[in-house]
Amino acid sequence: MDNATKRGLKQPDKFISLTDKGVAWAQENQRSAIIGSAILLAVILLAVGGGMFYSHRSDEASMALGDALHVYRTPVATPGQEVPPGMKTFPSMQERAHAANQQFVDVAHRFGMTKDGKVARYFAGITYMEEGQNGAAEDALKSVASSWNSDISALAKLALAQLYHSTGRDPQAVALYQELTKGHATTVTPGMAQIELAEMYESEGKVDDAKKIYAQLKDKDKEKGKDGKETPGPIGTLAAEKLNPQAAGPQMQ
Repeated sequence: MDNATKRGLKQPDKFISLTDKGVAWAQENQRSAIIGSAILLAVILLAVGGGMFYSHRSDEASMALGDALHVYRTPVATPGQEVPPGMKTFPSMQERAHAANQQFVDVAHRFGMTKDGKVARYFAGITYMEEGQNGAAEDALKSVASSWNSDISALAKLALAQLYHSTGRDPQAVALYQELTKGHATTVTPGMAQIELAEMYESEGKVDDAKKIYAQLKDKDKEKGKDGKETPGPIGTLAAEKLNPQAAGPQMQ
């Protein structure tokens, strides 16, 4: 073996060196990939497990809410009133509200993170109102009014406005009605909120204010038929009836 060959053997083989580095890099990245895959798998399993758990809880909440609503829909029969054999009844709306309220509160407490749990809290507020427990009703409805679900939130705001009006806090009621007129909820449309506001004005004797709202709705709420002609929509029709007591019965003086 000549000297040049010997010298060549003494030098590090660049190819071997690069291969070793490549293997080390691959092994290191393989470990990272394994760790990353394990974390990703854990996240997926957690998401799937969480979804299944939420679905199970939602099913439970739905059944519990259904039971509470069944109690709330139980007929009220006055003493001496004939009822079919075996039919459950309550002697008054207050007693029915009390019985249903206990179940609504329980559902809201156990399933508060679900949609049905929030619906249960709304009905808890409604039944508190029927029992005359205005403070508890306000607290329950306020918690639902701040919900991200605009449909449930709108229902709670409408009930709150009615509670404020019944307890002499009309400025707060007006503020909520006006807020609802700018919303996009399907449960309480802007037109419905305006009708409610007008009816509140009407009950206070503010007939001119009520008529102004009814007139605006009558002109604004229109629907186009197949022939292209405009006809009053449901809110516009109701507003027109409010403006014409002779056609819809006495509404305003």
